[in-house]
Amino acid sequence: MRSIEAAAVHAALPYGKLVQHLRVAFRSQGSQIPLRSHFHIDDPAGGAGGTLLVMPAWVPGGHIGIKAVSVYPDNAKLGLPSVIGSYLLLDAKTGAPKAIIDGVALTLRRTGCASALAADYLARRDAKQFLMVGAGSLAPHLIRAHHAVRRYKRIEVWNRNRFRAEAIAEKLSDLNASIAVVDDLEAAVRAADTISCATLSREPLVRGEWLRPGTHVDLVGGFTPEMREADDATLQRASVWVDTRAGALKEAGDLVAPIRNGALTAEQVRGDLFDLCRTDAFARRDDGEITLFKSVGSALEDLAAAELVAESVQP
Repeated sequence: MRSIEAAAVHAALPYGKLVQHLRVAFRSQGSQIPLRSHFHIDDPAGGAGGTLLVMPAWVPGGHIGIKAVSVYPDNAKLGLPSVIGSYLLLDAKTGAPKAIIDGVALTLRRTGCASALAADYLARRDAKQFLMVGAGSLAPHLIRAHHAVRRYKRIEVWNRNRFRAEAIAEKLSDLNASIAVVDDLEAAVRAADTISCATLSREPLVRGEWLRPGTHVDLVGGFTPEMREADDATLQRASVWVDTRAGALKEAGDLVAPIRNGALTAEQVRGDLFDLCRTDAFARRDDGEITLFKSVGSALEDLAAAELVAESVQP
C-alpha cells in the first residue's frame, strides 16, 4: 500500500483540474455517502480531549474511501497541529487497500474546489472583486480555487488579526490580480462581487443589509449548529444552495439557526451540488440575484479527490 504525503497531494490536485473532477463526481449515479460520525475522546488527565470525525463513501465497483480526522484543541501546547487527518483508499471490488493519503492536504484542496464549483454555477460571470473573510489555512486555497473559475481582478482579505491577513496576501503574489488587506469589513462586503467566509465564528460576520444586488456568498467555516458566519437577513435575501442537503440541514448553523427561529424553511433551499452538476446549467436567474452556497463538506468530495491523487501519483 502506498503512502502519499501532503506535498504530493497538493501537486496532484491543481485547482482547475479538481473542480472539473468534482463536477463529474457529482453528476455520477450510485455513490453512497453516509453522514459523518462524530465521537468525543475524553482526556483522563483532565484536558480538553478531542473529537474524532469519520467520513466514509464508496462507489460500487469503484473505490471505498474513509477519512478519519482528529481535532485536539490542546495540541498547540505540544507543538502539534490541532487538526490531523488521514485518508484510506480501498478497492471496492476486493476491499484491498490501495493508498493512505494525507487527509489535511486533501481536505484543503477539495474544500476550496467544491466552493469554486458552486461559484461556477452561481457567481456572476462578470464578477471582478473577491473578498476573503478569514485568514486560516483554508483561505489561500479558497482564493486560488475561486480565481481558477472567475479570474478576479481584485482580491481583498479581511481578518480580525491583520497580521494573519497580511501573511495570506503575501502568499498570493503570483496571482494575476490586485491583492489587498482590508480593515473595514462592511465596506469590503458592500464592494465585493463574491464573498467567501472560512472562520470559526459563532456570531454572524456578514450582514444581509450590506449585500448589493448580484453578490455571491460562499460560507465554508461553520460546521456545527452553534456556528454562524452570516445573519438571518443574508439567508432571507439570497437564493440558497448547499453541497448536500442532509449534511447542511443537520450540521450548518447558518441554516439550522434560521430554520429553527422561522427566518428560513428547509424548502427554501433551492438545491445542492448534485442538482447543479447534473443539470449543468448556469443557475443564477439574473445579474441582480443574491446567491449563497453553504458548504459543510461531503465525503464524495474526499473520495473524488483521493481517486485523482492515486491516479496522478505513480508508485
